[in-house]
Amino acid sequence: MNTTAAAQQHEVLVLGAGYAGVSAAIQLAARTRKRGTLRVTLVNPYETFTERLRLHMTATGQETAAMNIPELLDGTGAGFVRGWVTAVDAEAKTVRVDDDRVLRYDPLVYGLGSIADTVAVPGVDDHAYTLDGPEAAAALADRLTRLDRGTVVVVGSGLTGVEAAAEIAERHPRLQVVLLGRAEPGATMHPKAKAHLDAALARLGVRVRGGVEVVKVLPDSVELADGTSIPAAAVLWTSGTRVSPLAAAAGLSVDERGRVVTDSALRSVSHPDVFAVGDAAAIRQGYGVMHGTCQSGMPSGVHAALSILRVLAGKEPKPFRFGYYHTPVSLGRKDAVVQFTRPDDSPRRIVLTGKRAVTYKETVTASPWPTFARMKRMPASGALWPHGGRYTRIRSAK
Repeated sequence: MNTTAAAQQHEVLVLGAGYAGVSAAIQLAARTRKRGTLRVTLVNPYETFTERLRLHMTATGQETAAMNIPELLDGTGAGFVRGWVTAVDAEAKTVRVDDDRVLRYDPLVYGLGSIADTVAVPGVDDHAYTLDGPEAAAALADRLTRLDRGTVVVVGSGLTGVEAAAEIAERHPRLQVVLLGRAEPGATMHPKAKAHLDAALARLGVRVRGGVEVVKVLPDSVELADGTSIPAAAVLWTSGTRVSPLAAAAGLSVDERGRVVTDSALRSVSHPDVFAVGDAAAIRQGYGVMHGTCQSGMPSGVHAALSILRVLAGKEPKPFRFGYYHTPVSLGRKDAVVQFTRPDDSPRRIVLTGKRAVTYKETVTASPWPTFARMKRMPASGALWPHGGRYTRIRSAK
């Protein structure tokens, strides 16, 4: 068998069509479609791409553009399989989809991202809404439209909670919105950015309570650790995330949160034929383990693709290096704050607010689509991804 024939035996499976998974699939397929060296298949439960950066808008009944995953892959040569991944066999190198279909891989890109942690606190799974996807967000939107009055409690004072609280307060002024969290909203921001965020929430009528912990969610209230409770006509849970247990069940080395532990090239440290990306991976950099965002997810997907191509070419993959650049936060449709950061995600003094921040945030949120298009058109000259409103280039794996 010649080299080309042998190379054609490689079947790359990409699990999860988030920002990281789609980036990996497009990069791999676009770079090899004319060579016929491997076949790329993307597996995802839905055909529509979930814009996680806009789910707070979906949760308030606003329409957003529907992105079809097969159309995103069109022209790359990548295949698409719709279904739920129910098991990974790392020894047999197979993936089970919907319990009745088995797909082989050589190698695998594992990108099954995170969802809200609804099991750590009693009652959350039964009584709270989440922003885990369009269906979950739409369920909250339906609930909000049916409320004439009452209190909506948003649990979790991180950026997801802040954006959701602001959006709900702006779109449903008849409702009282309460934002609860262990930390103050914007606690890691520069004082100027935090002051703008606090003022915006106050302007929208959002009641903020930091330094509190929710210990139980009931059908009509939430209980706090200090023994008090807050009435709630609806509860949105954004406090903490968890990942799929499939990686741990497959015997892959995972961290305490169940994320796949990777080496510097994004390979599983226990199974080097598995590459982990996005929220599914515990990727260590000089400043610590990365936290999952679109900002870091797309570069990790691109780098995993380039690492795979180098390995299949008999070369050593290069280490992944990533530094954060910004934290854009929507505060309703007419306001926003953008905190620029150092590579370790600590805040710089540079901050955008108001209309300029709104424009910047929208540019960043919309940037994956032209980025994917560039990936498909320019496979030989390096990969592009959005980075603070600019495009940063990764050199070819050649």
